[in-house]
Amino acid sequence: MEAAPLAFGGNIFGWPADEKRSHELLDAFVAEGFNLIDTSDSYSRWVHGHQGGESETVIGTWLKKSGQRKNVLIATKVGSDMGLGRTCLTKQYILDEAEASLRRLQTDYIDLYQTHFDDLTTPVGETLEAYAQLIKEGKVRAIGASNLSKERLQESLQFSKDNNLPRYETFQPEYNLYKREKYEQEYESICQKEELGVINYFALASGFLTGKYRSAADAGKSVRGSTIIEKYMNDRGLRILAALDEVAKKYSTNPSSVSIAWLLARPGITAPIASATTIEQLDELIQAVLLQLDKEAMELLNEASAY
Repeated sequence: MEAAPLAFGGNIFGWPADEKRSHELLDAFVAEGFNLIDTSDSYSRWVHGHQGGESETVIGTWLKKSGQRKNVLIATKVGSDMGLGRTCLTKQYILDEAEASLRRLQTDYIDLYQTHFDDLTTPVGETLEAYAQLIKEGKVRAIGASNLSKERLQESLQFSKDNNLPRYETFQPEYNLYKREKYEQEYESICQKEELGVINYFALASGFLTGKYRSAADAGKSVRGSTIIEKYMNDRGLRILAALDEVAKKYSTNPSSVSIAWLLARPGITAPIASATTIEQLDELIQAVLLQLDKEAMELLNEASAY
């Protein structure tokens, strides 16, 4: 099954979207012809009282209730700190965590299993051998990586090649109109050369690129509002918002759709990951896939977001 060009970010399932709302959003997403759902064993561990696995659990109850398992691609991750006080990618840890994810997701296979954060104390070979075992057992279909340094990504790809092991088929970097430099300078050429699918996270810069946050007074608009304003509300951020407004007006659409459309027009991007907590927000994301930005719009956005 091929991934449709937009991934639903599952970090909001179980927080701030409760199970009922999460199921409604997933139903609407799939009804529009999309199929890639991205989550992690660690979502939403950062919430007081959560242990991690809440997002996978919500997806699991939806899969059971909806009967949609064969129509979707489930991507989850391993390697975050789940209580050990450190990231971990040892073979036994990965095998154990995969079983826990499968139980929560109520499925017998994971379409894309991804290294979430690196564990520099574990050789890449041990990690890849764990994935090879899971693939051999039919519990994982393909593997990907996120947040690896370019050196460790290249080392992993070379190790797979030299030892005839499954290789990372996808890479998940932080990449959006505001955060361009690291991906474009360090990873873009590797991903294109190695033909890695790119499913970038924070496609809307935690919501900043929706245009919802325009001043310090907007901090109360979400639980992350003050962090978003502190991180993005500067001269460059405001330039980007102004350019998004201009392009959105030209196409009679909204900043969210323009932000995603810009990503989809970039070389090598497979499916940006974005979250929505309402059907209205989801509709804006879906509109983006139909939006074809012309050369003038792309140049305007590239110039405003230049680093």
